[in-house]
Amino acid sequence: MHHHKLFNDKSALYEGARPSYPSELFECLSNLSPSNELAWDCACGNGQAAVGLADKFDNIYATDISEEQIKNSKAHSKINYTVAPSEKCELPSESCDLVCVAQALHWFDYDAFWPEVLRVLKPGGIFSAWGYNWPILESNLESVFNRHILKIIAPYWAPQNKLMWNHYAEVNFPFEAIVVPKPTMEVNWSLDEFFDFIHTFSATRRCIEAIGDGFFSHAYDEASKVWGMPEERRGITFDFVLYVGRK
Repeated sequence: MHHHKLFNDKSALYEGARPSYPSELFECLSNLSPSNELAWDCACGNGQAAVGLADKFDNIYATDISEEQIKNSKAHSKINYTVAPSEKCELPSESCDLVCVAQALHWFDYDAFWPEVLRVLKPGGIFSAWGYNWPILESNLESVFNRHILKIIAPYWAPQNKLMWNHYAEVNFPFEAIVVPKPTMEVNWSLDEFFDFIHTFSATRRCIEAIGDGFFSHAYDEASKVWGMPEERRGITFDFVLYVGRK
């Protein structure tokens, strides 16, 4: 199955279950950019990053290969959503102050993508890629998560996910790297919200398609034993991954 199809039929769930990106990230990127006229959000999904960018940039060009994600995107007067691959866009050369990729860089064809980014970025323009890995949990809940979720879905991850897990260490970025403070990404979730999030994993989806959802229900039951009341909210921090570079 092509990767974009994994997110098509569950795009509404994806919109509600994925955590928002920290506002200080967009503040940092806007300050680094040569101006705040135009940002391109590649593989925008339902527009979580695009909406954050719209607070700091005048115009957002947001593209995704998934028609369903674009259909369920967050409407905003500053955002132009378009169904398109990230390796080829309609933007003029040297028009972008910022090109960014949120939670999706590991899916790209770099040989085709980097020339397109370098084409559309202004001189001194900024490229940024970010995302998050596993939630950082209390030890008893982490044990349930590892044993009843991660261990079972492990065979169903695509090889590309390892690029994110390794904080892009194997990616050869054609930019001058910029060291910036890494923002903290936190949520305050109920047990149901936490499991909605787990359900958005591409590996969870593949695993359910292959073996059914019995393991998922069992994991929920085991987690509820250590969570407390399901409606109780717990603070969860994520391992945030961030790269920033200048053309």
